[in-house]
Amino acid sequence: MPITKLDQIFDVLKSRPKKRLVAAWAVDSHTVVAVAEAIKIGIIDGILVGDTNMINDICQKEQIDPAIFRIVHETDDIAAAAKAVAMINAGEGDFLMKGLLSTDRYMRAILNKEVGMMNPGAVLSHVTVIEPPAYHKLLAVGDVAIIPAPDLAQKTAILNYLIKVSKLLGIERPKVGILAPSEQVLPKVPSSVEASILSKMNHRGQIKDAIVEGPLGMDVIIDKESADIKGLKSEVCGDADCILFPAIEAGNVFYKTMTKFCGANLCAIVMGARVPAVLSSRGDSEQTKLYSIALAALMA
Repeated sequence: MPITKLDQIFDVLKSRPKKRLVAAWAVDSHTVVAVAEAIKIGIIDGILVGDTNMINDICQKEQIDPAIFRIVHETDDIAAAAKAVAMINAGEGDFLMKGLLSTDRYMRAILNKEVGMMNPGAVLSHVTVIEPPAYHKLLAVGDVAIIPAPDLAQKTAILNYLIKVSKLLGIERPKVGILAPSEQVLPKVPSSVEASILSKMNHRGQIKDAIVEGPLGMDVIIDKESADIKGLKSEVCGDADCILFPAIEAGNVFYKTMTKFCGANLCAIVMGARVPAVLSSRGDSEQTKLYSIALAALMA
């Protein structure tokens, strides 16, 4: 049965063996509290890599017993990220999480050609699962944080990640809308042309296990009445499970509008590395980080 609310991921995970999380530079209250809550729920074992004194101070402030974690002492954020990745590569953890360090430093540790977490030729991308207040199901979207202007090959990879996440959420054949300014194929608009190519690739069986339509405007992707008014006949319109954005500007604005303006709950991970990696904004809530931990545990 499809997961339609983020809380339902916890119920699925409770019936499975616990996964091991390694959090890089976990020296902020949001990260520590979220990991502690995930441990309390019973879905993970948690390893915090960071300054022990800072972590203990947070635990005291938040009334958390530090003994529930394994704490690996590192006093520098870059060193903590490198150590966390090394632990993953050594088999000590099942997935990674970003703490207080900046995204570029976190990504640098993952992408390191010698000691990182990437296999040759892999495409690293960010996948977000959102629970919009005014929509009837979850939405998996990408990319909102990593690839500024994805080319066709990168969009194909992102599309396949969205399909994979949706299938793990119990959707047998996800419906994907490829976002563009218009439903018409406009030769001078690259996003429109590439959307039509991706749609045709799906129709020809090159992209499998999904229904892919594009180019589509945001209104018809999420609202069937808009599609009916425009005379569009598609299973995707008004019932999309996924949205593929043409560029990071569109995706990032959507992400932040959903959280800050609409109050949506969401979770976010990086895919394409050897293991899932939690990547939420440093400003995201404890709840967002907890949901992100759950999604990564589901993927791991």
